[in-house]
Amino acid sequence: MQTVIKNAAKGRIMKNSLYIVIVGCGRLGSHLANQLSRVGHSIVVIDSNEETFNDLSPEFSGFRIVGDATQIAVLKQAKLKRADVFFATTHGDNVNLMVAQVARKVFNVPHVLARVFDPRREQVYDQLGIETICPTAVAAEMFLMAVASHRAAAGDAKS
Repeated sequence: MQTVIKNAAKGRIMKNSLYIVIVGCGRLGSHLANQLSRVGHSIVVIDSNEETFNDLSPEFSGFRIVGDATQIAVLKQAKLKRADVFFATTHGDNVNLMVAQVARKVFNVPHVLARVFDPRREQVYDQLGIETICPTAVAAEMFLMAVASHRAAAGDAKS
């Protein structure tokens, strides 16, 4: 598969800006890329599906790489060795784990975060030194808090 880099616009480099590589340009990846680009960080987004880049805002000033992030050559093209932060935001836990491990161990990225859907896998990521965010666990916790606060409020109403 051939890899293509496209730059939307010339980004401004700020003194305190971070170099951030994001794998996956779905809803989460594109949202992060747009927000982080807006505040002046240097962003590279990698996705194997070029159409996903349509979710990036017209103001996005980073780079787009069409390619398979499980390929070392694609990560090198993204200059991952330079990265301050790496986000793995694909829809596949296995892909996120693999690319996060490579970012941490091969490219020595200091701050690696990965989305993991299966809460049972969080411990595996943790053992590998990869910080995770699990939408399933976060949503479950919010639902449980909503039930608890509703019960507390209902209890207050009965008093």
